[in-house]
Amino acid sequence: MLSTRPVGVDNSGRKYLPAAASASESRSPNQELMPLTARVNRADHLEIGGCDVTVLVERFGSPLYIVDEETLRTACRQYREALSRYYPGQWQVIYASKAWSCLAICAVAAQEGLGIDVVSGGELHTALTAGASPESIYLHGNNKSREELQLAIETGCTVVADNWLDLLTIADISKKARQPVRLMLRFTPGIECHTHEYIRTGHLDSKFGFDPDWADEVFSFVSQHPALSCTGLHAHIGSQIFELQPHEDLAGVLVHWLKKAAQYGLPVRELNVGGGLGIRYTESDDPPSIDAWVKTVCVSIAGALGSEGLPLPKLLCEPGRSIVGPACVTAYTAGSQKAIPGIRTYLSVDGGMSDNPRPITYQAVYRAVVANRMGDPLTEKVTVAGKHCESGDILIQEAELPKTEPGDILVVPGTGAYNYSMASNYNRLPRPAAVLVRDGEANVILQRETYQDLLRLDRLPARLIPESGITPPLPQE
Repeated sequence: MLSTRPVGVDNSGRKYLPAAASASESRSPNQELMPLTARVNRADHLEIGGCDVTVLVERFGSPLYIVDEETLRTACRQYREALSRYYPGQWQVIYASKAWSCLAICAVAAQEGLGIDVVSGGELHTALTAGASPESIYLHGNNKSREELQLAIETGCTVVADNWLDLLTIADISKKARQPVRLMLRFTPGIECHTHEYIRTGHLDSKFGFDPDWADEVFSFVSQHPALSCTGLHAHIGSQIFELQPHEDLAGVLVHWLKKAAQYGLPVRELNVGGGLGIRYTESDDPPSIDAWVKTVCVSIAGALGSEGLPLPKLLCEPGRSIVGPACVTAYTAGSQKAIPGIRTYLSVDGGMSDNPRPITYQAVYRAVVANRMGDPLTEKVTVAGKHCESGDILIQEAELPKTEPGDILVVPGTGAYNYSMASNYNRLPRPAAVLVRDGEANVILQRETYQDLLRLDRLPARLIPESGITPPLPQE
């Protein structure tokens, strides 16, 4: 069996997938460029989950998100197994669904025993509909509406209070609640790490969490409201992190807050360290494995608690990107090319910033393969451009590819996290379909939008309807 560890290049410049052990062995998905089941078949085509990618595009169109169920489940299980191995107390893995919230992804996470971290009423509704237990759903967010808080409280979810407006609104809602509101308190830990400034959330200059200088006032407020059951403390230091030291530092900060909360009689039984483990987007990326990340967190938390003589609370973590990111690739169809002598060659595809806004937002870097030419020599260096009316709509600045033709299938790995979640209809492009692949079977988990879907919520005042009418007819105001 052939798989990606990573996609490599031989002496003749041919792209290949080196032989490796089966996907069932303990390869950490976040350290792989491709999903665990990726291989090259006899037709020299890329396969994922036993499905030929070119056949998937013929069947479902492009752009197309292709999610490998085995990779997704393996990441979930590796988090669970590592926590069981390294933490002597109770624990819970919580999927950060902001990375990709849809019924199928949340259902897989719930089946694998994970809780769900949500940041809106929409994500909460999705998690509940997918079968997640309310007891394992945690509502985050720096500006939750009263309606979102009401929904979380009424359905029995845990609310993570981020600021004073949160606390005051929750306290008001709790007056009519049937039972005490389960509450976690999020603080900004003041820990910086080397990642993009937009996804650093642990430093003090952040919109997320209470300032630690407010800890006494926050704990005092909660202690005076018996309808608020402060079950835990939360902190998160950022996203796409390759360092382990910041997670060690976080343990001491959390335990310090836990001791302070105890002084106010708050029965803190949970510590939530957030998530943030990075994934491999390029050959040079070298993130820690899931096992190494979990071990660092567990040893650090247990050590900090032990040094203070404190009992072990339930340990929570909230991975998102490292669970769903490596499980998905996006398949595009190649189109026009523009060669500018001495400068660059643009290769355009039928998607772009509407299905993957990360390059234009975070300057994210990706790699690509041509799914129907996996064995061809890498003879070209091209700039992969999206089709949007935006000069910055560039998916990959310098992609090494075989000679491509219009109609070839370009595949970009590592697109499971924050691609569909942040997708848009810019230029009125319908959002892509997504399929879940496993053992040679492909199931649609998100239908491709149609032009009529784009107009579904439009309303046209009667005075604007031309005398000739409109075909197809539109809903009127």
